[in-house]
Amino acid sequence: MCNCVDVMLLFVFFMGAVGAEEDTGHCKMLGSPEFPLLSKEGDITIGAVFSIHKQVSNPPLFFTDAPERIICSRMNLKEFNFAQTMIFAIEEINNSSSLLPNVSIGYKVFDSCSSTLPSTRAIMGVINGEGRTLKKTCRSSVHAIIGASESSLTIVMIQISGVFQIPMISHFATCACLSNRNEYPSFFRTIPSDYYQSRALAKLVKHFGWTWIGAVRSDNDYGNSGMATFITAAQQLGICIEYSEVISRTDASEYIARIVRVIRSGSARVIVAFISQGEMDILLEEALNQNLTGLQWVGSESWITGGYMDVERYSSILTGSLGFTIRKGKIPGLRDFLLQVNPSQNPQNSLLKEFWEATFGCSFQSSMHGQPQCSGSEKLENINNPYTDVSELRISYNVYKAVYTVAHAMHNMLKCTQRVENVDQSCIWRENLEPKQVVKYLQSVNFTLPSGESIYFDENGDPVATYELVNWQKNQAGNIVFVAVGSYDASLPNRKQFTTNEINITWAAESPTRPRSVCSDSCLPGFRQAVIKGKPICCFSCIPCAAGEISNSNNSAECLRCSLEYWSNNDNSQCVPKVIEFLSYGETMGALLAAFSLFGAGLTLVVSCVFFRFRHTPLVKASNSELSFLLLFSLSLCFLCSLTFIGRPTEWSCMLRHTAFGITFALCMSCILAKTIAVVIAFKAKRPANTVTQCSAPLQRTSVLSCTLLQVFVCVLWLTLAPPFPYKNTAHATEKIILECDLGSPLGFWAVLGYIGLLALLCFILAFLARKLPDNFNEAKFITFSLLIFCAVWVTFIPAYVSSPGKFTVAVEIFAILASSFGLLFSIFAPKCYILLLKPERNTKKHMMGRNN
Repeated sequence: MCNCVDVMLLFVFFMGAVGAEEDTGHCKMLGSPEFPLLSKEGDITIGAVFSIHKQVSNPPLFFTDAPERIICSRMNLKEFNFAQTMIFAIEEINNSSSLLPNVSIGYKVFDSCSSTLPSTRAIMGVINGEGRTLKKTCRSSVHAIIGASESSLTIVMIQISGVFQIPMISHFATCACLSNRNEYPSFFRTIPSDYYQSRALAKLVKHFGWTWIGAVRSDNDYGNSGMATFITAAQQLGICIEYSEVISRTDASEYIARIVRVIRSGSARVIVAFISQGEMDILLEEALNQNLTGLQWVGSESWITGGYMDVERYSSILTGSLGFTIRKGKIPGLRDFLLQVNPSQNPQNSLLKEFWEATFGCSFQSSMHGQPQCSGSEKLENINNPYTDVSELRISYNVYKAVYTVAHAMHNMLKCTQRVENVDQSCIWRENLEPKQVVKYLQSVNFTLPSGESIYFDENGDPVATYELVNWQKNQAGNIVFVAVGSYDASLPNRKQFTTNEINITWAAESPTRPRSVCSDSCLPGFRQAVIKGKPICCFSCIPCAAGEISNSNNSAECLRCSLEYWSNNDNSQCVPKVIEFLSYGETMGALLAAFSLFGAGLTLVVSCVFFRFRHTPLVKASNSELSFLLLFSLSLCFLCSLTFIGRPTEWSCMLRHTAFGITFALCMSCILAKTIAVVIAFKAKRPANTVTQCSAPLQRTSVLSCTLLQVFVCVLWLTLAPPFPYKNTAHATEKIILECDLGSPLGFWAVLGYIGLLALLCFILAFLARKLPDNFNEAKFITFSLLIFCAVWVTFIPAYVSSPGKFTVAVEIFAILASSFGLLFSIFAPKCYILLLKPERNTKKHMMGRNN
């Protein structure tokens, strides 16, 4: 409440000053003025606000009297270093003959005390000037402002100075919110925005495989904005946040202790700390009290280089820490300038005395707590503290760049002539410089420092975002050093922005191996992640991929299905070509079927030889030797056609196997049909036998030929319209490819098979009717029995053919061909061979006619 009241009073003061000008032509200051801690007159004046002190006293409020002045204490030597660096840069420019010739730069340095209310008073003092009454018009006494060192303080200041369009250049305010040109059109900075740093930190965490992390942030604009951007970028990269804690330097010690306990009890081994210097000191002190070690810290640029902390004190906690920081630079002559600072330069300046007392632990008043008295002759060369340390010129280098940026903008604005030999340099000086003109020239400034670095701003007033990745390591002496182990450049393509050298990295607790920080162990190839209900996506269980699916990388979100001709291997890590299945000669079943086929053909040839040997005997003549030899020939073809079903299906073999099967069996059935008809005619005829035989021979040949040609016609028609073709069957068995012959036209196949069945059925009927004809050797009985076997085989073949999978379909068809062929061969010719070879006494005409006693 006191902050709001004071801010409102100060703002009313400004409004009153402006109103006074309209009435009297002069500015009248209301309230006590704010005087600069360090100042110098010049044609151009640069205001500056640094956190030279880091502790403030909160005066009591009675709401009856004006509040007492805030007292700042505990000098911040690093911020005093920033102020002296600014003065060094100004002096360097004033001594330059090429930049702002004949124009001097002055400065006014104010203290923000690392707090909002003093920052408000400081920015008021920067704008107002020193005196209580201004003789001139109400106009800002500075042309540009440098500061502050924290985003929250900078926002407070720019909201006031922005009303008057006074440009402000910050050296350390990184909040991405300050890039909003609609709200802060006069703000610039020489440090990159946290918009880029937050994304760089997310890429860093992802690069090292840390998907389960803890987060701690400052409760201010810097921490809240930076962490929000980081969490958004991290979640896009698949990183989960176990906890997100917020800390403020005004928090009670119990609250800080609770945060440390949360960090200790968490399972995350990596902590991302987007914290300002003050809050980091508080957190580390409590971490020391609770002996919090062994964690991998990832830090923002505000603390990662340890500029504000006792790095040796916190080395047990922070050794191995990683984080991005701005690139360091070199400022020649700065150290000598810093070492020249002495209270004797301005004996009236209390700040120089305070600095001297804080540095040497002495006092200019001998009665102060028993401290030794300062002589002023102490040597800064013998001191090693944040003020004298110029080994890591990062933020100081930003202050240096900010001063030169203002100088170059003013140089361009004043139209200073370029350096020409033997010609005096001068600037076209204007008494009244409008702040908005300075803003315009700052936006377009573009120059190169002696170090070779180009300085310019984008449309948001931000510089190019480049960072160094630094690592806390111990040198041989056991001291903490900050080693650059990578870089980040936002101006490069996305895949080239982040580079790192892991070989040189020291990890948490000086471990030689990179720490792991995951909620669940990685899923190996062959498994996929399954989200656990109620937990973040980084917490998952590993489920094996189903058959036919693979995952070929760790932590796959889903399994990929193999293409039709591929199948997953045993561990489901890659797709391999499916096993190709067909009935081949190399396997046992194929070899056996081929052997039976050849055996059948050979046996048929033996029977043919026996019949040929006894071709003139009554038995062979009675069985119609011509049809018998033709039947034996067709049976040998039936046995051999089964060989076309074995082997890898090709276009020609697919067409041959079914047509050869259909034609050979049609020929076989035609021969049997002719034999059956001949038997019936022989016993039913009323003419002499010779006449019947002579008449039936042409009829037999014609019937066999016509019946066979009809099947040939059906096969030709089938091959012409829709022939069989080789086909890769992937539907029947998912894990293998079955090579088979597609029928092309099922109608053609069943027409061929049906025609054979029709011939067989006709033969069976005729043979059945002639089975009781009077004769000792009634061939109709054997034909009836053989066709009974034939029909039984092919009737059972149909369901077996339809239901058999893969190569067994072909095997069933071959088995049916062989079984029916063997049935015909044995049923018709075995009895004859038995008589011809073993019972020759029965091979007589009388015996066959049944006339033997």
